[in-house]
Amino acid sequence: MKTFSIAIHGGAGTLLKGQMTTQKEAAYRSALQGALDVGYSILANQGNSIDAVEAAVKVLEDSPLFNAGKGSVFTAEGTHEMDAAIMEGKDLKAGAVSLITGIKNPVSLARDVLEKSEHVFLAGDGAMRFARDNNYEVVPKAYFYDALRHQQWQDLKGSNAFQLDHSVKKDSKFGTVGAVACDAFGNIAAATSTGGMTNKKWGRVGDSPMIGAGNYANNNTCAVSCTGSGEFFIRGVVAYDVSCLMEYKGLPLAEAASEVIQHRVLKLGGDGGLIAVDAKGNVTMPFNTEGMYRGFKKSNGEDQVLIYKE
Repeated sequence: MKTFSIAIHGGAGTLLKGQMTTQKEAAYRSALQGALDVGYSILANQGNSIDAVEAAVKVLEDSPLFNAGKGSVFTAEGTHEMDAAIMEGKDLKAGAVSLITGIKNPVSLARDVLEKSEHVFLAGDGAMRFARDNNYEVVPKAYFYDALRHQQWQDLKGSNAFQLDHSVKKDSKFGTVGAVACDAFGNIAAATSTGGMTNKKWGRVGDSPMIGAGNYANNNTCAVSCTGSGEFFIRGVVAYDVSCLMEYKGLPLAEAASEVIQHRVLKLGGDGGLIAVDAKGNVTMPFNTEGMYRGFKKSNGEDQVLIYKE
């Protein structure tokens, strides 16, 4: 049987040892481990990679600790606009949603776009109509209320400023969530979900739901989920760039991912990180910020949850 593995992230940014309480750090580690374990159990039971990444991301979406699903940040209008994408590497099928509101698990809606529509990317009112047509519950705004998120918004409200949630100083480092997996059959998949930027305006969309920018999977190369300054990741077509370096330059997974994160994104002026797997079960998790919530679990027994630079 082939090696199978899963990796997850909960955002990259200003994560410095000693700036977080012991209790808060323990909560993050527990949430990350819980997501890893859920996804890994699917792989260990001969499940497929797309089921594993969806399940892992749903765990992170259900936690208020991360900027996705329940923990999504506030827009300039005081609402929550969420984005998500999912892709499988065998047939290059993908689904994505953007600017949706009131949906507990955007990643599942993205998967339904993949499986139940003839499209790849649905946004706004149309995506919401698709959700209702597929019997999704639209939950009250109160479900997404979090006191810390609300305070982050209040600090920016009425200004033209907006910010990546994971780059906020003090004890406010959260971000996009994602998962990548390789199953026992050598098929890989990636999923990414986010609440975007605090105080964002005009229907701003980042890289997370964009296939090739923040999320990508191809059995011949890799599966990638990104987190960071979305505008730069879009301009750098980051997720696909990793795949391209593997396909056309023959670089191994870790080298290709490092080249993109440590050189190409920085050259554009962006920061962040990514997680990636290949069809052999190899995992890499590079980032160019102070830290990144991340973890991986492999069938060879390796199991790690990390936050800071090691």
